[in-house]
Amino acid sequence: MKLVRTLAMGGAAALAFTAAAARADEAVETADADAVAGEDTIVVTGYTGTKTDTALTELPQPIKVVTAEQYEAQGAISISDTVKYAAGVLANPYGRDTRVDGFNVRGLDALQFRDGMRDIFSYYASITSDPYNFSRVEIVRGPASVLFGQGSIGGLVNLVSKTPDFDTRGEVSLVYGSHDRKEVLGDINLALADNLAVRLVGRARDADTYIDHVPDDRVMFAPSIRWQPTPDTDVVLTGLYQEDDTGSTSQFLPIVGTFRPNTVAGAQLDRYTFVGKPGWDRYAGRSLQGGGSITHRFSDHVQLSLKARYIDSDLEYKTHYADSYTNPQDPFSVYGTDGRTIGLYADASDARMNVFSTDNNLQFNFDTGANIAHKLLVGVDYSWNKVQKRGIFGFEIVDLYDIDGDALLAYEPSGDFTPESQKQLGVYVQDQIRFFDRVSVVLGARRDRVTGSSGQKDNATTFRAGIIGEIGAGISPFFSYTESFLPVAGRIENGDGTFGDPYRPQTGTQYEAGVKWQPTANTLVTATAFKIKERNRVLYLAAGGTAQSGVLDTKGFEIEASHTLPGNFELLANYGYAKLKSETNTSLDYMPRHTASFWSTKTFGLPEDAQLRLGGGVVYSGKSVSTSPVWSIVTPSRTTVDALAEISWTNWRFAVNATNLLNNKYYASCLARGDCFVGAPRNVMGTIGYRF
Repeated sequence: MKLVRTLAMGGAAALAFTAAAARADEAVETADADAVAGEDTIVVTGYTGTKTDTALTELPQPIKVVTAEQYEAQGAISISDTVKYAAGVLANPYGRDTRVDGFNVRGLDALQFRDGMRDIFSYYASITSDPYNFSRVEIVRGPASVLFGQGSIGGLVNLVSKTPDFDTRGEVSLVYGSHDRKEVLGDINLALADNLAVRLVGRARDADTYIDHVPDDRVMFAPSIRWQPTPDTDVVLTGLYQEDDTGSTSQFLPIVGTFRPNTVAGAQLDRYTFVGKPGWDRYAGRSLQGGGSITHRFSDHVQLSLKARYIDSDLEYKTHYADSYTNPQDPFSVYGTDGRTIGLYADASDARMNVFSTDNNLQFNFDTGANIAHKLLVGVDYSWNKVQKRGIFGFEIVDLYDIDGDALLAYEPSGDFTPESQKQLGVYVQDQIRFFDRVSVVLGARRDRVTGSSGQKDNATTFRAGIIGEIGAGISPFFSYTESFLPVAGRIENGDGTFGDPYRPQTGTQYEAGVKWQPTANTLVTATAFKIKERNRVLYLAAGGTAQSGVLDTKGFEIEASHTLPGNFELLANYGYAKLKSETNTSLDYMPRHTASFWSTKTFGLPEDAQLRLGGGVVYSGKSVSTSPVWSIVTPSRTTVDALAEISWTNWRFAVNATNLLNNKYYASCLARGDCFVGAPRNVMGTIGYRF
């Protein structure tokens, strides 16, 4: 009944519109469609890298574009899964997490954007995005504040929404998979006129997970409208209603008794143990978004782009976790002598998040000589976010090996919400200069002003510069310098419970040099080396309180290669290395230094007959080390295998996807603070789809 009720609510929200992609997004989708038709591939524009239509081989930085067709073939069930076959990216660094999407780029946490505007402003205040709602995922590696304002030092992940075009088509799919996963998905594009189209994208899911009492239910409905009143004007509105009912697949199990033996109890915990109260522990929320974009081309030389989005999010989060932290080396000894008794915390919270974002720019195309062409971009963006939370904590002592979940107390948040808000205003300018249609130079600068509800004010100026040029045989060396900043809310916490000066913004700089090689239109190889310097990271001190570190240095190397024969063959190979070194805190170097992946598909049969597509991939993550004053924990390297078998016949599609095919049982991360995060076991899904 709940599924029926939520489906009805999704239908009632059909007129809620949210942020849209601009004309540049359509250009990339068109390029992808051309690839399927057998035309040149890899002539795909990297909109996120410059906010303009620019071929990847003309950008002096690595930009990875992952199409929906690609990550669906790889069995992605979350946004985190979509990026696991990208160089320098560690997906799900703490295992699959039904609460949030996580990705680590160049050894550092990356921020998530949607349609070029920041999507998430607080942990545990919103639900995860649905990969079926996007046409592609773009990964920018390295600082990107010049165009996007406050951002991650390591990079960002941008999700590009599906939007209508003027070709009527659609698909409907039924999915059944592991953990009693049942889904229906639909994506229908209707051309109502030569200049008017609508698109409806939706998913309804009823599923469990590999953790008992943690469901993975979802209803998502995303309508969109595209109108072109003139050949030079493009108006797009897209909407989103999404409701999730899930919990936490991250159970924060103690190291002792899972990753390391519990010699006192003489038994190990099951790595998929649920430590909460059935029916009470949950992560359930609703997201409603509305916005749009307008692109107008005044002439071949001037183009205006306007876009905005509003997000309204509600979330209820209730969870339990064991006290693995008071004495991480022997957490059970704190509460008894049997090796089984431990403290169990309860945390219940309600959160509301409201976000308004807008990004507006003018693009000028002009020449300053016979062989010197410019793309000058001048823009202003603004964002406002308000996050309100209230919560309550509880504590009980339990037998972790035999929890009576029904006997645990239930807690309900009450009282007033505590609000925090932030505003950011940024002005940016960028000039892309093309010399002799062979050498490209990118120069950019930005000025930001950020204010917080606590009265904190931060100003920042960031710069970027890069050059890339083709020297022959498809070889294009490049060099770039980029800067980034990220305001940090709050004040320094003293050990006695008092507060000191406001946190300074985190700032970062990166030098990068590499080469892109495109021997044919269907092949692209990128190799790059980088050095990142980050300042003012917040440290949580063992004795209590916080501080801000001096410098965190990251050095690394990446190589990625792709070769495609449209509709026939695909090959992706990636390797990344990143080494972090902090002046003040060695515990920051806990992510794997080495990551690698390989993915390939091959199609058999003739286009007019039944076709068989087989695919397989391997993802490798090296060992990681977490260090504290009391011990060091080494999480071993891990390798997982994914596979695809798909038959297409007339309008029908039959597919079987498997992730972690060999069911490798591994820990994604174990932290010296005392807890471990398990990797997801094998997941198999069967799909029946009909396209028209």
